[in-house]
Amino acid sequence: LWLDTIPIGWCLVVRPILGTDGATPPRSSRNVSLSEPALSCPLLSCPLPVLGLYCNATTDEIGTCWPRSGSGRMVERPCPEYINGVKYNTTSNAYRECLENGTWAFRSNYSNCEPILEEKRKYPVHYKIALIINYLGHCISVGALVVAFILFLCLRSIRCLRNIIHWNLITTFILRNVMWFLLQLIDHNIHESNEPWCRLITTIYNYFVVTNFFWMFVEGCYLHTAIVMTYSTDKLRKWVFLFIGWCIPCPIIVAWAIGKLYNENEQCWFGKEPGKYIDYIYQGPVILVLLINFVFLFNIVRILMTKLRASTTSETIQYRKAVKATLVLLPLLGITYMLFFVNPGEDDISQIVFIYFNSFLQSFQGFFVSVFYCFLNGEVRSAARKRWHRWQDNHALRVRVARAMSIPTSPTRISFHSIKQTTAL
Repeated sequence: LWLDTIPIGWCLVVRPILGTDGATPPRSSRNVSLSEPALSCPLLSCPLPVLGLYCNATTDEIGTCWPRSGSGRMVERPCPEYINGVKYNTTSNAYRECLENGTWAFRSNYSNCEPILEEKRKYPVHYKIALIINYLGHCISVGALVVAFILFLCLRSIRCLRNIIHWNLITTFILRNVMWFLLQLIDHNIHESNEPWCRLITTIYNYFVVTNFFWMFVEGCYLHTAIVMTYSTDKLRKWVFLFIGWCIPCPIIVAWAIGKLYNENEQCWFGKEPGKYIDYIYQGPVILVLLINFVFLFNIVRILMTKLRASTTSETIQYRKAVKATLVLLPLLGITYMLFFVNPGEDDISQIVFIYFNSFLQSFQGFFVSVFYCFLNGEVRSAARKRWHRWQDNHALRVRVARAMSIPTSPTRISFHSIKQTTAL
């Protein structure tokens, strides 16, 4: 290579440009480009000729320059200032081994590089309040979801396909929230030791996260089929929706777990190594589901507006109904999660608003779904009211019979005939 023949004198001239420690100047807002270090990276080792086998200077996928080094050596470099737009602590070091055959190890070790979470240092009070909101929201959501689950379980008269879909969605919310609480109980030392059972909990949690989003997708499919495509819901098969909601997430999570096991096997699989995108194995389908549900929502609201305009109601009432329907559908289809894709900006107010907004919507979504699609559901309320009245009547009947049987009277005053008459009331 022509870079190996660069005169040492030229290296001495170039070195001040690179910095006193031989590192490239820090970049304040982006990663090092993979093409930029092509010249500067090899120059780092030119004043130090290496005898025997050596590894050529190179740049890895993160942009870190690994200078020319003798074979069999472990080379260390300061952690990059920025990785994928996230600021990192540069006082720690990354490592890469120059193998005995004069080639670099396939992977660089960035396990000691830690991100600098400026927001947590900048807004400690707000993050504590947000954590309280998260716990409160998840507790309230779990309570409401369990009540809704029991109602759907007990009220057999309302078990149509639509309510069965609601029931399954509520089930995924319960399981997801319960697993969230389990994750909060994991000690930091266990998290760092990467225990197998800890990785299993993370895997189960991510499975329920994916199933939760896929059941939101099922809700969107059902509504879009019934309202936009005007397809008879009687022809829809329950097993198809069950397969989509519970089975499709399985291979996704299995693929993610295999990727984590062989590429990011650390921190109970909750950590993320710089430059690794294993989490997108399950996050990608989730994002796709949200985008499809957004299209479903657009079409549903469009058809709804068309039908409202054809009615005789005033324009104000029409828009009010459309807005109400849209707001009710947002938590059901998970559209609120799309708001988290928006960059809140750098100013303090935007960051603080985003922190609270994120915590509130994520933790209370299960509560909103329970309220809109169970507690305010006309079918559920009517069936629950009938069940309650039936229970009251049966209870009152048992009380009357018990009283009649317990009154001490002579045989001439009380007979089996009178008891039958009491029972007939």
